[in-house]
Amino acid sequence: MLLAGSLLALAGCSGNNSHASSKPSPAHTAVSRSPRSTPDAAIIAAYTSSWKAQDEAYSKASSADTDLQKNTTFKALADIESDLAAMRKSGQVTTGRPVIRPRVVTVTSGRVPTATIADCVDTTNWTLVDKTSKRKVPLPTTRLTKYVSTATLEQWGTIWMVTKLIAQEQAC
Repeated sequence: MLLAGSLLALAGCSGNNSHASSKPSPAHTAVSRSPRSTPDAAIIAAYTSSWKAQDEAYSKASSADTDLQKNTTFKALADIESDLAAMRKSGQVTTGRPVIRPRVVTVTSGRVPTATIADCVDTTNWTLVDKTSKRKVPLPTTRLTKYVSTATLEQWGTIWMVTKLIAQEQAC
């Protein structure tokens, strides 16, 4: 679950996404990206928009009336919705905000262009609280508050969509 990975940093490292290939195909070529190029700005904007909507959803344990579906879809959205359901059941919400520092690592061209973002997520001031009492929910003292996260995005027409978010068990 994303929140478990975000707030608790308990999500497992999710597999190896590398693909062994001696030559990239011309229709699907990965290129390194400079953080200042225009496509990268659109990718970062989509990722940041997704995080902003996540923060809003977690602060009320609901994705209703948020822009969550604007830039987030597939497994990423399903994981977030699962977290929100668990939060509602437990009567919990978040306060504060996570700090993100995303950078575009790769962009691939092809029929559906994709991008990979590496991020250092800082949850130091993003707190899980009981919705009624506003008291902090006790979390494991061994949890990571600053951790590496990766995201996969796909370009749908002119819009970049976050399709996967993976919280790593690695400090940054």
